Amino acid sequence: MTNHIGEHKINFGGGPAALPQEVFQQASAAVLDYNNTGLSILEIPHRGKEFDAILEESKGIVKELCGLGDDYEVLWLHGGGRLQFAMIPMNFLGENDTAGYIDSGHWAAEAAEYAMHYGGTDIISTSRDSNYKCLPDWPDKISKDLAYLHYTTNNTIYGTQWRDVPRCNVPLIADMSSDIFSKKMEYSNCTLFYAAAQKNIGPAGVTLVVIRKDMQERIVRDLPPMLSFKAQIANHSVLNTSPVFAIYTSLLTLRWTKAKGIEAIEHENKKKAKLLYEEIERNSLFNPVVDNKEERSMMNVCFRGNNEGQEKTFVRFCEKHNIVGIKGHRFVGGFRVSLYNAVTVEQVEILISAMRHFERSEA
Repeated sequence: MTNHIGEHKINFGGGPAALPQEVFQQASAAVLDYNNTGLSILEIPHRGKEFDAILEESKGIVKELCGLGDDYEVLWLHGGGRLQFAMIPMNFLGENDTAGYIDSGHWAAEAAEYAMHYGGTDIISTSRDSNYKCLPDWPDKISKDLAYLHYTTNNTIYGTQWRDVPRCNVPLIADMSSDIFSKKMEYSNCTLFYAAAQKNIGPAGVTLVVIRKDMQERIVRDLPPMLSFKAQIANHSVLNTSPVFAIYTSLLTLRWTKAKGIEAIEHENKKKAKLLYEEIERNSLFNPVVDNKEERSMMNVCFRGNNEGQEKTFVRFCEKHNIVGIKGHRFVGGFRVSLYNAVTVEQVEILISAMRHFERSEA
């Protein structure tokens, strides 16, 4: 196969993930001079007109991509997914209330553990016993007494993914960190959804939260402003100094996403996943982690080698050819290839070529 030494590395990492090259170029230019202001994007004031315009445009694109109206608010917050694990029950789960959680993987389980600090937590479905190699059953009946139901749309560590966003008779909250904007979804079925940016949105350091405004009426605690969704909404994401550069880079990625179109992105993501899963099943050296094809993630393709020694050798082989980020999460081992939106079909084909070349060399 062609050796890519000296070229930009192909990043299949689970996050921080690959971003479009044009985003890197535009962000780099803005570091030197933002929009001919004579200031770097790193210097512009977070309460100035330049950043206000960035916030407003980014919020508008998010709503457009999600098909949402003015009944939803878009927030850019600190703290990653873990802060949302805490903020959600802080705001919406009283000590005498119970929230439902769907346990489909490590991050879903951790979200439930955070909620236990604030009120009752009912794990209403789990696939823990299978080591999360499949999705848990979606419950047939959901108690109307639940404060909310939380689930994770895509499981980055184990490589499973829910196909659709279901309707729910209680407020539905979704962690969409690793598959937001990757396909068409019924975002309006959620009363709140959130995504740490470093997958399909932008760099690490900022989290997108989209919340239906009437959820403010369900807030059960008097909280410090930084931890209150009501206060964050009232202050338009600038309650304190915002991560300006991370939000600006996210705006650049949102522009790229809008220009490309969700339909085209979904088509490419399906093609990338199909090519790679077919090669895994064909190749004598690799085996998929998730058996059920309907539950396999388009975003995070998890598979194993025949033995650990062979796995380590293949990782080194790929690194030699500037293919990085394929090592599996420590909880699962093996390989995890993340096919986020900015990863191209051509890059997946290069990985497949490496897999075939490695198979011949091991024969």
